[in-house]
Amino acid sequence: MRPEVKRVAHSVSRTVGRASHHGRLLPSFMIIGAQRSGTTSLYRTLSRHPMILKPVLHKGIHYFDVDYTRGMSWYRAHFPLTATGRRIERRYGARPLAFEASPYYLFHPLAPARIAADLPGVKLIVLVRDPVERAYSAHAHEVARGFESETFVRALDLEAERLSGQVARISADAGYVSHAHRHQAYLARGRYADQLDRLLPHFGEERIHVVDSGRLFHDPEPVYDRILEFLGLPRLCDPVLPRLNARSRVAMPPWLRVALSAHFQPSDERLCAWLGGVPSWRRTDP
Repeated sequence: MRPEVKRVAHSVSRTVGRASHHGRLLPSFMIIGAQRSGTTSLYRTLSRHPMILKPVLHKGIHYFDVDYTRGMSWYRAHFPLTATGRRIERRYGARPLAFEASPYYLFHPLAPARIAADLPGVKLIVLVRDPVERAYSAHAHEVARGFESETFVRALDLEAERLSGQVARISADAGYVSHAHRHQAYLARGRYADQLDRLLPHFGEERIHVVDSGRLFHDPEPVYDRILEFLGLPRLCDPVLPRLNARSRVAMPPWLRVALSAHFQPSDERLCAWLGGVPSWRRTDP
């Protein structure tokens, strides 16, 4: 479908959705990040489960970060009809779960409180990846999208300056969208423990499930089963985990990898409590 045709189709679909928003489901769980950690792959995998309902148009709605001023009727318009949910419930004898995946929710300073207020009881899935690889992948991604023009090393040097004052501006203005905070936070978005700690007061540990994406891709079945257990769903199909959105890039200089690994070590150590063990990228055993 041509881009202009796709845009029109999405606009029509949202208009129809808003007209019927009272008869639509709201998500029971969300994949909220981290960016470049396999969120699209997990989204596709979970979408195959017959009792999990994805959004009508696309995986990431980004309501609780950059589109919150549009209102809940706009947000709800993105989800399937409750009639669809009732049909699935009659077939399987249990309520299906709607969901979405917006990776900026984890990092956005206002998203956790917004989600907790508007979706009481919602569960959160957080994927974490080797933060060194995540940062390098994110930079390549943003360059390809036209949101970054500096080299990786230069972008890291600029990060603190670029992000200075941005959280305060976002917090003070509900309609403000920070380019630097969303697209150029290569180090900050990899300090996962800080972001998880910010979720705790709003959701508690019991509604947050952290997934090591290294283990997910290496041995998907037990990781997938634990996700279904967290969601309270039976296994009705096997996980098929495609690697999506990967970009080719030159190898990172060894000196830079060592420096970044040291930078992320304190955060990675705090992450152990969330994962119940050492992150896959920190393990030294085979």
